[in-house]
Amino acid sequence: MPVKNRFAELLPEITAWRRDLHENPEILFETHRTAAIVAEKLKEFGCDEIVTGIGRTGVVGVIKGKSDTSGKVVGLRADMDALPIFEQTGLDYKSKVDGAMHACGHDGHTAMLLGAAKYLSETRNFDGTVVVIFQPAEEGGGGGREMCEDGMMDRWGIQEVYGMHNWPGHDVGTFAIRPGAFFAATDQFDVTIEGLGGHAAKPHQTVDSIVVAAQVVNALQTIASRNADPVDQVVVSVTSIESSSKAFNVIAQRVQIKGTVRTMSKEMRALAEKRLTEICEGTAATLGAKADVTYYHGYPCMVNHDEQTAFAADVAKSISGDCAEAPLVMGGEDFAYMLEERPGAYILVGNGDSADVHNPHYNFNDDAIPAGCSWWAEIVEKRMPAA
Repeated sequence: MPVKNRFAELLPEITAWRRDLHENPEILFETHRTAAIVAEKLKEFGCDEIVTGIGRTGVVGVIKGKSDTSGKVVGLRADMDALPIFEQTGLDYKSKVDGAMHACGHDGHTAMLLGAAKYLSETRNFDGTVVVIFQPAEEGGGGGREMCEDGMMDRWGIQEVYGMHNWPGHDVGTFAIRPGAFFAATDQFDVTIEGLGGHAAKPHQTVDSIVVAAQVVNALQTIASRNADPVDQVVVSVTSIESSSKAFNVIAQRVQIKGTVRTMSKEMRALAEKRLTEICEGTAATLGAKADVTYYHGYPCMVNHDEQTAFAADVAKSISGDCAEAPLVMGGEDFAYMLEERPGAYILVGNGDSADVHNPHYNFNDDAIPAGCSWWAEIVEKRMPAA
C-alpha cells in the first residue's frame, strides 16, 4: 500500500497517542483531557494558531503552507468522544473509566488527524491554509452543530471540509465513499398513551392502554410498508414500551412508547413525522384513548458534495489503489452539520476484521493509521498544491 513513508516512521508514536486516548475515554462534551492533549501536541508541532473551547470543548488548529497565493482554506475534522459502554476487550490498554469506552474508534480518528497535523506542520508543502478540527460530542451531543454555531467556518474562512470514519469488516487501509445522501437523519419519538386503568378482571370498565400501544406499534410499520415510496429509505423502530402498572392484576392507565426514525431525505423525514403523529393519535382515539406525541429532530441526513466526493475518492485511490462505493448507512453522523455549511466529503477507511462499532469488544486497528494519515495529508497537498 503506497502510503507516505513519514507515517510509517511515525506509526509507533501515533499508536501510543491512540492507546493513551483509548485508556482514558471521555463522553460527549466532557472531553477535557483529550482536548488538552490535542492542544498541547498542536503547540509542539508548531501550529500557527490553536484555539480551544470551540463548541464547548472542541479544538481548532491552523497550519499555513509555504505560500498562500491560492487563498484556499481546507478543514479536516476528527471526533474525540467515547461511548457509555463497559469495555470487554481485555486489552492491555483497555479503558480505565468504568462505563466509558472508545467503542467507535474516535481515539483512532483523533490520533490520525494529529499525525497528519504533525506531518503538515513539518513539511508545509502546500499553497494555502489547513484548519484541523477536533470535535467533541459526536455520539448524540451534536458537537459538530455546536462548533458551527460558534462561527468556526466563518472565523477561519473554511471553504471545504473533509471527514473520515473507520469501517469494520473492510480490509485495513482500503477506502469507500459515495456522493449524495450517505448517513441517515436520526430522529426520536416519545409517545404517551393515556387510557383508563382498572382491575384486570374487569377490562370492560377500562380503556386498556397496553392494547392501544400494541395497535400503535403494529400500525407504525405501515409508514415504511405503505406510506413510503419503496425506493426511498425509512426505518421506524419502537425501542421501548413501559406501562404505569407493575402488577399482574392491574390494567395500566398509561403506556410510554419510545423509538427512532431514520430517513435519507428531507421529504421522507417530513412524511415520517406527519404519519407517525397521525397514526398514534388516530389509533388511540379509535380505541377510546389519547396519545401525546413528542417528536425530536436529531442529526440531519449527511450529504456528500459531488465534486469533493470525487476528489476524495481520487486521493484514496492514490493511496490504496482503489476506492469502493460505500453503502447507505442508516446510522447518524453529525459531520452533517459541517457539510450543510460548506462543501466537502466524508470517507470510510477499512478497520479489518474487528467487532462492529458500538460493541464492547470493538477496537480501532492501529494498522489503519498510515493510510488514514496519508489521506488527510494528500487531501491538503493535492487540493492546495505548492506554488
